[in-house]
Amino acid sequence: MHTLVPHHIRARAAAALLTLAPAALSAQTPALLTADPVIQRAMAAMPTLQSWTLAQQVAICEIPAPPFKEQARAEAFRSRLIALGYADARIDAEGNVIVRIGRGRGPVVMIAGHLDTVFPEGTDVRTTRTGARIAGPGMGDDCRGLAVLLTLARVIKEQRVEPAGTLYLVGNVGEEGPGNLRGVRHLFTKEFPGQIQYFISVDGAGGGAITSRAVGSHRYTVSFEGPGGHSYGAFGMANPMHAMGRAIANIADLRVPTTPKVTYNVGSVRGGTSVNTITPLAQMEVDMRSESPEALATVDAQIRAAIEAGAAAERARWPNSRAGITVKFDTIGIRPTGAQSDDTPLVRVAWAAVESLGWIPATTASSTDANLPIALGIPAITINGGGRSSGAHGTEEVYEELPDSYKGPQLALLIVTALTGIAR
Repeated sequence: MHTLVPHHIRARAAAALLTLAPAALSAQTPALLTADPVIQRAMAAMPTLQSWTLAQQVAICEIPAPPFKEQARAEAFRSRLIALGYADARIDAEGNVIVRIGRGRGPVVMIAGHLDTVFPEGTDVRTTRTGARIAGPGMGDDCRGLAVLLTLARVIKEQRVEPAGTLYLVGNVGEEGPGNLRGVRHLFTKEFPGQIQYFISVDGAGGGAITSRAVGSHRYTVSFEGPGGHSYGAFGMANPMHAMGRAIANIADLRVPTTPKVTYNVGSVRGGTSVNTITPLAQMEVDMRSESPEALATVDAQIRAAIEAGAAAERARWPNSRAGITVKFDTIGIRPTGAQSDDTPLVRVAWAAVESLGWIPATTASSTDANLPIALGIPAITINGGGRSSGAHGTEEVYEELPDSYKGPQLALLIVTALTGIAR
């Protein structure tokens, strides 16, 4: 879903930073930055590094980073930053890689890409290339974002682009599903509580879309339990697997609004011991999403009712059963919702930066690392890293290098320097 920013906002984009905190008043807008000699040199360097950026992307992607096991990729990312001249690159207690850049005399900005993938341990992460198309798990999401950050770090160092404020460049853990945003939660609540003024996530390939609204989610593992028994000898016993099936059918029949958009999904099911056993345990994982916290709470209640009704129907089907069925909900993750006006300074700065590159800007909603700071009231967006990708979260995800893929790192540079200012 994309919503174009009205024309009157675009007309004011060049003045976006005038409404920022006083410490940011020395910064420049993206339009003015493109005329700055320091930024011109940095921008000109990025097309020449396009093949280097892609090489980093491929190399990073061939290092496994399953949920909660991102350590190898984190160490490799940190090593690359050290090789670029950032000797103080460090890994925090949660596993995030952090570099601090700038003089600290202005706004504090964080730009991040996530280290983790959705793929379980043991997944073959080797990539294959056919012309400009490279296939491999996570090639776009988020190896592209990490490669953009490395290019940004290299150009800032080599072209001597020193932020007047503070820029934290981060490779964070725990963005995908079971990670439940644990990386950014740690950053905003433990590592830098109350310190970050603006947050930018680079997540995936693509052009001018600016994620400014947070799609929240509730995710549960639902367990149906009973004593189990032999399929013949214990026939007539209430069956946890059948109860789960009834619950899934109830969920599938739910009707939800399109405005605000609400979605739900039973993503995985498991259980059973043999073909002739009434299983003692059946489980399913359920996901529901919306931009609206009220709508999300409503569908949560509807799904819980549908599940309880499924279990009740199975009990009623076998009234003489001496064994009951219990239902248990375990939380996988809760992602907060949130929204920012398209008229806020950060969105306007990003909009102006996208336009200055000749891309078509648009604002959109998604579920990203920006959810957490948005929910905390901290200005935050997610941007794309250039190029084009398809098949996200599939083992054959494809990233396609385009002639202007270098604009991904350029976009990141324009936004962060517009926010932090440039030291003179």
